[in-house]
Amino acid sequence: MAPHTSAAIVARIIGFTKARACFGHPYFHQTKRRNIDGDQDSLMLLMDGLLNFSHEYLPGSRGGRMDAPLVFTIALTPTEIDEECHNMETCWEYPLELYEKAQKLAPADIDSIELVVNRLGKKGQYSGFGYSHKTTQFDAGPTTSKYVELTTMVDKIKAQAKLQNMIAAVDGKDALERVMVTHFMPDIIGNTRAFSRQTFRCTNCNERFRRIPLDGNCTKCGKDNIILTIAEGSVRKYLALAKEITVTYHLSDYLKQRLTLIEEEINSVFRNEKVEQKSLFEYV
Repeated sequence: MAPHTSAAIVARIIGFTKARACFGHPYFHQTKRRNIDGDQDSLMLLMDGLLNFSHEYLPGSRGGRMDAPLVFTIALTPTEIDEECHNMETCWEYPLELYEKAQKLAPADIDSIELVVNRLGKKGQYSGFGYSHKTTQFDAGPTTSKYVELTTMVDKIKAQAKLQNMIAAVDGKDALERVMVTHFMPDIIGNTRAFSRQTFRCTNCNERFRRIPLDGNCTKCGKDNIILTIAEGSVRKYLALAKEITVTYHLSDYLKQRLTLIEEEINSVFRNEKVEQKSLFEYV
């Protein structure tokens, strides 16, 4: 089962590898709704998932029910998976026409290249797929992905930007702006909103409160160890990186202005409440 989902697929384990990945048919990965990226799958024995499972264990929230096998697929039907797999080539070599069109940066709609979609519903829809490069050992490549090796988001986004700028087919600036709009900004805004709606927790007994009791003590254990569940750092964690990206890679003024507004909103939430000595003349 892939992370951040609630749907698993039944599979047969036929061997083991030192690589931190699952090797399998492209349909297998697509059914998990995951291409091979930085996220790592979880494996469980089938009967363990059936016998040692109950909805009673799971939180009521949608996010809390992720990573649990609420449903699982036992029969893989190629027509029911995402179209990403349907657009995969099944040929053993590419025709010269593909490279000629690539030089002209022209669309490569070439009828002589067979795709998975051409095999759906036919005898060869599961097997006989070709590949372009031979190898003596299918898992002889890297055992971990760069996403796992790079530990901080700063390193990951900089490595991504460096790679994108090396690929002629990728508009590096547009790709980074998409990351900003779809990942960083929603994350920053969401964390800011979550901070204002957060609950409080007693570190002694883990009791949670919507509001801190008037006497400041936990109503369950009586201790005064009640803390916030969301820290200021989690709200600001991507803000500095987002600002650095917009400046370093000369992203649009629109994104810069949105970040400025977001930062102003965050600063209005986390005001410095340190007591200061003031003169009476300041109020005149």
